Amino acid sequence: MSIIKFTKMCATGNDFIVVDNRDKIIEDVHAFSKHVCERRFGIGADGVLLLENSEKADFKMRIINADSTEAEMCGNGARCIARFAQQLKLVSKRTCFETIAGIIEAEAANNNIRLKMSNLCDMKLNIQLEVNGKNQTVHYIDTGVPHTILHFDNIENVDVASLGALIRYHKYFSPRGTNVDFVSINNNDSLNMRTYERGVEGETYACGTGAVASGAISYAIGKVKRMPISVKVKGGSLKVNLHYNKGAFSDVFLEGDAQIIYKGELVYENS
Repeated sequence: MSIIKFTKMCATGNDFIVVDNRDKIIEDVHAFSKHVCERRFGIGADGVLLLENSEKADFKMRIINADSTEAEMCGNGARCIARFAQQLKLVSKRTCFETIAGIIEAEAANNNIRLKMSNLCDMKLNIQLEVNGKNQTVHYIDTGVPHTILHFDNIENVDVASLGALIRYHKYFSPRGTNVDFVSINNNDSLNMRTYERGVEGETYACGTGAVASGAISYAIGKVKRMPISVKVKGGSLKVNLHYNKGAFSDVFLEGDAQIIYKGELVYENS
């Protein structure tokens, strides 16, 4: 049995258990995440964020999903851990930190965090995907994690859980799988998004990398025409800004809130 200090944080409705793990107080991070993210027998969260030592940047962020898998990157989690590091007085207003997807830069102004994301890659437009015997036109891009985007006139009545799972596990995306973003356009610089998130295995209130993916793809195919883009999600609103030229993206930024909900000590009976 061990006592672990944690901070519960939330970014646009995506919630995390954040732990300073520089001293490796959590050894089996996968078992830990699966236990503490359970909303009845644990604290409850979409995932665990671990702040660890880095030789490349101010610190390293690890993201362990609720199902115990490790993600390469998480935009909402990145905003939370940037604010968490500031609370620890490990960094000041600006910081850069290591993720599996690369180095992320962040600038914090109270609870508003602006991230400079790693470069987007592997864009594939107008994929014809057979799902339940019907062809779906989807688009794909890697924002540090894989995202597949579908556009609808209205996303309110889309069965995100069912259709999202079918695409997330589709053989086309095997073995890595994909997050799935359902998007409708409001106007030239605003869209609505719902996300089926890999690792959570269900719909979440927000997805930062999904907002970037949805904004980037919608801009590339001309559905939105101005930057920055406002991405409205169940948990609030995110801002995406980027440059796009001849099929390539640069200067990709994600901006939104990061809230501290509460701090506590967890009795972790891991034996």
